[in-house]
Formats: sequence, C-alpha cells, structure tokens
Amino acid sequence: MAAEIVNPRNDSGTEAPEEPFDPVFALHRGGKMAVQATVPLRDKDDLSLAYTPGVAKVCTAIAEQPELVNDYTWKSQVVAVVTDGTAVLGLGDIGPEASLPVMEGKAILFKQFGGVDAVPIALATTDTDEIVETVVRLAPSFGGVNLEDISAPRCFEIERKLQERLDIPVFHDDQHGTAIVTLAALRNAAKLTGRTLGDLRGVISGAGAAGVAIAKFLLEAGLGDVAVADRKGIVSRDREDLTDVKREIAELTNKAGLSGSLETALAGADVFIGVSGGTVPEAAVAAMAPNAFVFAMANPNPEVHPDVAHKYAAVVATGRSDYPNQINNVLAFPGIFAGALQVRASRITEGMKIAAANAIADVVGDQLAADCVIPSPFDERVAPAVAAAVAAAARAEGVARR
Repeated sequence: MAAEIVNPRNDSGTEAPEEPFDPVFALHRGGKMAVQATVPLRDKDDLSLAYTPGVAKVCTAIAEQPELVNDYTWKSQVVAVVTDGTAVLGLGDIGPEASLPVMEGKAILFKQFGGVDAVPIALATTDTDEIVETVVRLAPSFGGVNLEDISAPRCFEIERKLQERLDIPVFHDDQHGTAIVTLAALRNAAKLTGRTLGDLRGVISGAGAAGVAIAKFLLEAGLGDVAVADRKGIVSRDREDLTDVKREIAELTNKAGLSGSLETALAGADVFIGVSGGTVPEAAVAAMAPNAFVFAMANPNPEVHPDVAHKYAAVVATGRSDYPNQINNVLAFPGIFAGALQVRASRITEGMKIAAANAIADVVGDQLAADCVIPSPFDERVAPAVAAAVAAAARAEGVARR
C-alpha cells in the first residue's frame, strides 16, 4: 500500500514540501534534541548569578587559571560530534545538511547511554586541512571530539592530525568503536568454543575505516592472523594498486601470505568479519573451519544472511537489531567518553580501548551462549562498566589529569 502524502503548511502559510505520512518523519520533525538550562532563572537574583554581573567573576578566575574552565563550565562533560557528511551510514556522500539527523541521533545516544552531552557539528568542507583547522578552533568549547561518518582514507589523517594538536580525546567511532565491540564479541565467541584469540585466523571483508581499524586492533589484542580483502581481493604485498593505508595493512596482516579473492582467504578460516556491504557466496562460508564465527555487519543487508551463516557457523553476529548478537557501537562510545571525561584524559589510548572491549565482554558473564556473545545495547550495566574500565586504564597509562 502506498504511503499517504500530506501537505502541511509551513510557518509562512505556504505549502511545505510533500512528505510521506511516516512515523519516522513524525519523530524527526523539529529535530531530536534541544539545549536545556541546568540552573534556575526565576528572578533578577538568579539572572545576576547566571549572567551579568556574577558571571564576570567566573570569567576572571578562568582567565587567571585556565584549568578552572573544566569546573565552572560544561566543557569537561560535552563532546563535539563532527562530520563532513561524506560517509553517512550506507548512504555515502550525502553532504553536511543531510547528515544532521544521524549526528543528532549520535548526540542523543551519548546522553541516553553515557550521560554525556554532545553537540552535532556538520562542516561545509571536505578538505582535510580545513576540517582539522576548524575543529582545532572549536576545541576550547569541548572536552572531547567524536569524528563521525568521514570517508576513508581522509578520516585516518584527520584523526591523526587532531590527536597531535589537541590535548583532549579525539576518537573516530567508525574505526575504533566498531573495532572495540567486534573484539568484545570475538573474545566471548572464542571463550564459548574453548579457544583463545591466538588460535584464530580471521578474514575481514572491507578495507575502509572500520576494516582497517578492526584488523589493527585485533592483532594488537592477540589474534593469530587476519587477512583483509577489498573489492579487488586480498590486500597483500604483491599488489601494486594499494594506497598508503592499504600498504601498511599489507605489512601488518596476512602472515599466511595469501593472495587472490576473498573466497580464497575464507577457506579454512575461523572468523569472517564483514564491514563491506558486499555479498559472500554460501560455498565460501561452507569452506570455513569447523566452529567458525560469522560477523556479517553490513546494514541493512548482511554480507552473509544469518539463515545461511547458521548452517555452518558456531556463532553468528550482525549489525542489525532484529537478530541476536548485534555488533553495535553504542555499546562502546558513550562509556568510553564518559570514562575519559571523568578523569579528564588527554587522549584515548590503545590500552583504554582494550579495557573497553574487555568490560563489554565481561558484562555477558554467565549468560554466555551462541546467541549471546555481546550484551544488548539496552543493558544498563554496559556504559558504567566501560566508563570505569576506561577511567582506570587512563590512570594506569598516565593520560588522566584527575
């Protein structure tokens, strides 16, 4: 049945653009977030404290001791969610305005799951240096920066340059959030089948931001071996068409020296991780090792349909909420920033990421089963556990300032 079309009037009295009668549009009308005061403004006394003349005392104190900005403003508990709109969900390069519904969504997830305030910032530039300079100039207002939906390979350079220039956490969630939750699920899957990470050989489909970050992170965590495949096949040293990022990945991964297609790599592999949006033939899944794991995370269509994956795999995960074992970044980023902001960390280290992954995995506890290797995004234990683990790791690694 076709959607009903409504033609509401806008504020000027003219007809607004037609839109479908759809609950999604209804929810988004006017946006999904607002700014709310945390202090009363009931009378002139309140006004004199919150604004002039009282506020001048606080401004003067911060000017004399800049670190007081963290105590007397919201800086230490607010994150900038920054995008250029070039890699939004599975929609691709749709521009900054069209990215705003996603950035607003990210901001309310920060608040709902981690108690962290966040401000969406969509930039009207795709130039790497312009993005870096803009964020550097905005940084005095924020305690952290979450980079979001910025296309590869630019996202790697933007994150690196910002980390070099800023003394607050800078975190590209499409890379590291995905990698952290993937590691958490993989740890529990290995535990369920009586293996360790070192026993496993993995294959990653997709050599973009997520695929590259997952490969590096899993190796850092002790995975036995992993091969990464892009549209042209396995990212291997014998290829002459690699970007700088892929050349680095070719050096770090694929100890087995495989070359050729994704299907070649999957033969005998223990783990498939899909972050590509492609389709993997059933025969290739069937050729994986016994008790394999299939994490097909493309949305809305997994690289391997769960019904097919379950024929051959001991553990199946997707990126979708309507199947068990959803690999969802919301399990990671709210708690990571909550913990980092709590101790006023200067950056997010590899140790902090490992701590976050372990904390997520540990929440599962006695519930561990083939259909439960990762907690639900609505498990209220997750964000506090991640925040505590990240804060402790920050202190242990010397990047905490309180």
